[in-house]
Amino acid sequence: MAGATIRDVAREAAASVASVSRVLNGSAQVRDSLRVRVENAIATLGYVPHAGARSLSLAQSNAIGVVLPDLHGEFFSELLRGMDQEASARGRQLLLSNIHDDPARAVAALQSMRGRVDGMVLMAPHLDPDALMNGLPSAVPAVMVNCAPHRRPAAELRVDSVAGAVAAVEHLVASGRRRIVHVAGPDSNVDARDRRRGYEQAMAAAGLSPMILEGSFNEADGVRAAEALIARPGMADALFAANDMMAIGAMTTLREAGIGVPDDVAVVGFDDIPMARLISPGLSTVRVDIAALGARAVARLVRQIDGIVDHDIELHPPVLIVRGSSQSNTSTTNPQGGSHGGTCS
Repeated sequence: MAGATIRDVAREAAASVASVSRVLNGSAQVRDSLRVRVENAIATLGYVPHAGARSLSLAQSNAIGVVLPDLHGEFFSELLRGMDQEASARGRQLLLSNIHDDPARAVAALQSMRGRVDGMVLMAPHLDPDALMNGLPSAVPAVMVNCAPHRRPAAELRVDSVAGAVAAVEHLVASGRRRIVHVAGPDSNVDARDRRRGYEQAMAAAGLSPMILEGSFNEADGVRAAEALIARPGMADALFAANDMMAIGAMTTLREAGIGVPDDVAVVGFDDIPMARLISPGLSTVRVDIAALGARAVARLVRQIDGIVDHDIELHPPVLIVRGSSQSNTSTTNPQGGSHGGTCS
């Protein structure tokens, strides 16, 4: 319903305007049954609270809730660095929560932030997004980062993982590699599924047979993948991992076993975490500007907090960075320590 008002919501929910206002403001003194009726009415009517009117009854906390799968590892450190810089520049603080692999914990984390934050950034590529959206407190602005496709309109940021994986495989094929193994991430994770799909598409386009080893984004999974290759000499002449930590674990293990990287086995990762530039040889990877992604999520959230409706899906194209782990004579060397084939689009 275009232009729905709080009175329309009250009529739809068979409640008073004051009761609807208490639900919108996150009051704890609201019966669960009433809260559900009001939230359903808001969803049915597409009601968007007026930011100016809302601020008269509820002062802003100047806090932003951030819900992530984990708070450890270089990827999440970079993401939070970008978020913190943007939030600080806008005079806001971050309130963090991690949800691991537990959907119930994710919903509990969202509900626990009711009334404590002005908006939320949510990254949960491994969980059912519709369940998460249903768990979001009503009228709290939110930005979804790398979440799986869902049925409700929302402000979203996504990395084009399919295009990035295609670019990685095409680079390896162009450098003469034909037995390219993919170390996949967990199938429950949308990023992992997209990177696997991009790998399979590129392998099919090159007329090559896919070879997939399962992983879960941990360095130990890369070690196990390398051990499998060591046990079967000639199985692969290249390895494309779904993230940099698995690629680094594989590359380190291969070299310790006396297998040349990239002479015997080329290695490519995904994300371009800081360690990828520091390890020797430098890790070829698909660069996601992780800090910029975090900053952009906060910037879009603040616009919503300021009253600007945002349901856009913003796709971020990654960039292939070629370094020593896959360098070949056909690559164009970058004097800054890498080469790239441009944006993966």
